Amino acid sequence: MLAALEPINCWIFDLDNTLYPARADLFALIDERMGAFIQNLLGCDAVEARRVQKSYFHEHGTTLSGLMATHGTDPHAFLDFVHDIALDRIDHDARLVAHIAQLPGRKLVFTNGDTPYAQRVLDRLGLGASFEAIHDIHAMGLIPKPDPAAYAGLCERWGIDPQRALFAEDMARNLVPAKAIGMTTLWVNNGSEQAGAAANLSHIDFETSDLGDWLDMVMKEIA
Repeated sequence: MLAALEPINCWIFDLDNTLYPARADLFALIDERMGAFIQNLLGCDAVEARRVQKSYFHEHGTTLSGLMATHGTDPHAFLDFVHDIALDRIDHDARLVAHIAQLPGRKLVFTNGDTPYAQRVLDRLGLGASFEAIHDIHAMGLIPKPDPAAYAGLCERWGIDPQRALFAEDMARNLVPAKAIGMTTLWVNNGSEQAGAAANLSHIDFETSDLGDWLDMVMKEIA
């Protein structure tokens, strides 16, 4: 492992279900808010809102992308509404804070969410000052992962050499474009995959069910 990671000078992390355990299930709260937003928008019942939500997610990559394409939804209004959730399901993670601080090189967050929500989550975890930047959905021009343009934009904006970067993400499909441009990939396979993992996982370099446990191993090898 150490030899494979030696070139890495930029560590990139997805946010939800990657930097905190999937068992916290913040998405259940966000999911509920998405349903309420769609009900209000379309004047439909909860069953139809659920169908629309999941259809847009699978067809467009995110529910927001589908709402924007189909209904011209204001992304700021949508994100403000769906991210208005309590974060008491997650706690300060001293181990993760320490391990990320010890990683050699730059650290960034790459998320399909927006910066205000991401910063709230990071602050709750104790990681509020741990990252150089949050590259969010607005920085992507509202074109979310796994669109290759999102990854190209990330590297261009922050001067990242993908050959020397590692990307950790809980959705295997979001690692395909990262591997295609030369990034080392870490799949946090914790059961949160929502859009179906690819049958061919050749784009996965490392796999773990818990980011903290994987970083434990990395730190032991570095030591």
